[in-house]
Amino acid sequence: MSNQKNKLENYFENHTSRPQTIAGALGGLMKAFGVRASDSDLVARWPDIIGLEISNMADICAIKKTRDGMYNIVLRPRNPAYTLKLSYMTGEIKDKINRYFGTACVGKISFRK
Repeated sequence: MSNQKNKLENYFENHTSRPQTIAGALGGLMKAFGVRASDSDLVARWPDIIGLEISNMADICAIKKTRDGMYNIVLRPRNPAYTLKLSYMTGEIKDKINRYFGTACVGKISFRK
């Protein structure tokens, strides 16, 4: 219980004075409790989950659920030259997202220009 109390204290001490989206606010609160819940949590925590190298090259454009229950993550590279490099890293991207959520939920990574 003490560990949860420290996480909550850190969360409320490090709040920002600027307005936040609901997903960002709830994602931070859920992180304090250790819950990983949704695709909005993935978007809000993108640099933490995927790492600075990949997050500096691409942003999440869309998250689509496929018929088989898996998710298709659509990335938008910040520079078109990054598309080829990111295509070689799709396995690593899938692994990092799946590891974060604790289940094999990502079926495909695609790119949009």
